[in-house]
Amino acid sequence: MDPITQGVLGASLSQSVSDKRQVVVAGALGLLAGMSPDLDVLIRSSTDPLLFLEYHRQFTHSLMFIPLGSLLCALVLYPLFAKHCGFSFKACWLYCALGYSTHALLDACTSYGTQLQWPFTDERYAWNIISVVDPLYSLPLVALILITTLKQKPKLARVAVVWALIYPMVGVIQKERAERAGWELVKLRQHEPIQLEAKPSFGNLLVWKVVYETEKHYHVDAIRVGISTKTYSGDKINKLDINRDLAWLDSQSQQAEDLERFRRFSDGFLAQDPNNELRIFDVRYSMVPNQISPLWSITLSPNAEDNEHVEYATHRDGDTESRQVFLDMLLDRM
Repeated sequence: MDPITQGVLGASLSQSVSDKRQVVVAGALGLLAGMSPDLDVLIRSSTDPLLFLEYHRQFTHSLMFIPLGSLLCALVLYPLFAKHCGFSFKACWLYCALGYSTHALLDACTSYGTQLQWPFTDERYAWNIISVVDPLYSLPLVALILITTLKQKPKLARVAVVWALIYPMVGVIQKERAERAGWELVKLRQHEPIQLEAKPSFGNLLVWKVVYETEKHYHVDAIRVGISTKTYSGDKINKLDINRDLAWLDSQSQQAEDLERFRRFSDGFLAQDPNNELRIFDVRYSMVPNQISPLWSITLSPNAEDNEHVEYATHRDGDTESRQVFLDMLLDRM
């Protein structure tokens, strides 16, 4: 989830258990601790472009790391300002722990994947019930926390916590509706899917991207689940077959290892870009939910040395036409 939402959610839980005299500082501690797990994005390498993918949402997002992560926050924030505001170190640590504890669970509600049980398993949990950016979820939290801080009324922070719980529940319902419509579409097409996933499209719970895998292809469609259900049929693409598509790739090379790392990150949903046979991308994500257009990818090279890494790139500059198509879906104008 975006840093602002992570911060205000952490602040809401900290403020909800504080008293009127502590609400401002408790909110500040929860806010900063709630954002702090994303400092893992600083773990990068100038030579290994995929290193940050492995460490983002890894140990700092583990539920097991909450005591240590919140302690580190308290060790920084206590002498910085909490001590001067009359807080004990114990109270500072408590509010940091409350803020920190919200981060990983909120991230797991999105589709990116969060290693909640590291180091016992490297499984990425992605419940696919909230978009990584959703103003309808975030703006009420921001408003309630601002009012809580200005009015010094912890009761309003409790309302924010209730909203933070209710909205994902709506996401669960919407996801089930989207998946049900997806399975009906599969049945209509007489396909035999291996797996099917539904993910909320950018910033809403109305339009969902449904991806399913058959023996040779990935199929993507958009499904709008409002009062009624509407399907926008989409594209299909060949599944990546390394022996067929990258026959030249040495299985012992660094590029082959990087491709496997990217496959794990993408949960296996990999395809070859039709416009660039050396580019491999995750088919689960696109700006327009019924289209296959990479948001990020890796590029290999037949001429690379055995120890040379792949190139990683993001492709997030959606053109005006794509944004208009998505908006028309969202507003049911198609």
